[in-house]
Amino acid sequence: MLKNRLGVDAYFCKPSAPWQKGNVESGNGRLRRFLPLDTDLADVPDEQLQAVAARLNQTPRKCLGFRTPHEVLSEQIVRSR
Repeated sequence: MLKNRLGVDAYFCKPSAPWQKGNVESGNGRLRRFLPLDTDLADVPDEQLQAVAARLNQTPRKCLGFRTPHEVLSEQIVRSR
């Protein structure tokens, strides 16, 4: 479905294989700096979730050449037009 609609391949990691999902685990670790593991997201105000998302998307990443996820996504959007 992703391949047909978006033109991208999808790969699903095995739940018992954390070495297959390094980026997911890294992202979870970043998120846990702001929202502890036992946080019920239904109880978190939308404004707080938006602030956390903005903070994460504006943080430079080594894996992106020290660009932010927002910068990389913006570049991809411009290229696809």
